[in-house]
This record gives sequence, C-alpha cells and structure tokens, in this order.
Amino acid sequence: VQLQASGGGSVQAGDTLRLSCAASGRTFRNYVMGWFRQAPGKEREFVAAFSRDGGNRYYADSVKGRFTLSRDNAKSTVYLQLNNLKPEDTALYFCATGNRIITSAIGSASAYDYWGQGTLVTVSS
Repeated sequence: VQLQASGGGSVQAGDTLRLSCAASGRTFRNYVMGWFRQAPGKEREFVAAFSRDGGNRYYADSVKGRFTLSRDNAKSTVYLQLNNLKPEDTALYFCATGNRIITSAIGSASAYDYWGQGTLVTVSS
C-alpha cells in the first residue's frame, strides 16, 4: 500500500487548503483512512478519519467545524478540506490507513500500518 499526500502550502490565517491522499496498491474501500498531523517539537496527533465503510467521519475537537473529509472512490483518493486555518494548525500532515482498525482505535496513530510522506501546512498570522 502506498499513500501520496499533497496539497499543503503556506497561507494566512483564515485561508483554506485542500489536502489530498491518493492510495495505490489496494482499494481503500473497507479500510479506515485517517489524517494526522505533527507540529515541530510535538507528538503526532489525530485530525480526522473515515470509518471502515466510509459511512462515518471522525474529527478531533480542535478541527471540528473547520475541517471536512471527503473521498472519491473511483480515484482512490481522500480529501481533507481545511477552512479558517489558524497558526496552531501549522504542522506536517500525514494520511494513513491500516488493516484492522477498530472504531475505538481510530484516533491512535499506533493502530495504522501505512503512512504517506506528509505534506506541510504553514499558517501565518
């Protein structure tokens, strides 16, 4: 499984970005697809994820109402729309997936088996 994240950039507070994560090597249907981020000097933290069947979306409290997940199954791509960006959103954003992730573990980085290379989001005030 290979994941390719893209779409990061340097923006001003209040701006919008859309991150993409293209999966190859297998279909991403029926697998949890998640986004995490890691700011300099901090641990990797959960941002958002689709449930295994894609029917549910989970978000970290810090991004609820501002970030939105979507997906294009035909392109094996998951998107993360980042609206109303804040300086504290500055981080390297990773997409990830795993073989057997139960719902209660969706927010745990250790549950994921495959990671993309990350795409950098920098938000200035």
